[in-house]
Amino acid sequence: MGGLVDYFNKGGPMMWPLLVLAIIGLAIVFERLITLYIRAGKKPSQIVDQVIDLFENQGMEEVLDYLRREPSPVAKVILHGLERVEKGRLVVEEAMAQKAASELAFLDRGMVYLTAIATLAPILGFLGTVTGMIRAFQAIAVAGEVEPSLVAGGISEALITTATGLIIAAPVAFFYAVFTSRINGFLRSMEEATNGLVEYLLERGVLTEGY
Repeated sequence: MGGLVDYFNKGGPMMWPLLVLAIIGLAIVFERLITLYIRAGKKPSQIVDQVIDLFENQGMEEVLDYLRREPSPVAKVILHGLERVEKGRLVVEEAMAQKAASELAFLDRGMVYLTAIATLAPILGFLGTVTGMIRAFQAIAVAGEVEPSLVAGGISEALITTATGLIIAAPVAFFYAVFTSRINGFLRSMEEATNGLVEYLLERGVLTEGY
C-alpha cells in the first residue's frame, strides 16, 4: 500500500482525475457484469422453450403466470405481446417491440461512460506528461544547469501519469468490447426467439394475421 501511495504522489496533480476515472470505470464494469451476466437472467431461447412447454401442457393462463413471475426482461417483452394475442400478429409484434425498447434500455446503460473513460484516461495521462516535463525544464531554468536530481521528479511525474492513463484505458476498452458483444448477441437471440414464438403461435392458431 505504501508503494502505491508513493507512486500516486510522484504522479503529481493529474493522478487525482485519473483516480476518479479509475473508480468510475471500475464501478461501471462491476455493474455491467452483474446486469449482463446475472440480472439479464435466462437466455431468450430458454424462456421461449419454457413458454411453449407450458402452453402445450397447461395452457395460456399458466404461460402468462410464468411470465409474470420471471424477472428476465425477455419474459416481460413476451408477456406484453401475449396479453394482446387476441388482437392479431401485428399488434403483438408491435407491443413486443415497444416493450423491448423500454425493458432492454438497461443493457446499454453506462456504456457511453466506458467509452469516455477509455478516451479520457490516456489524454489525462499525456497531459500529466506535459506538466511533468514543464516542471523538469523549469527546474533546469532555475538552477541554470542540468542535474539529474533536479529533473528526476518532473520526468518521473511524466512517465507515471502516462502509464497510469494507459493502465486505466486498456481494461476499460477491453470490457467495453466484451459487453458490446454480449449485448448484440443478447438482442439477436431475443429477436430470433420471439420471432420463433410468434410463428409457433400462428401455426397453432392462437395468433392470427389479422389486425
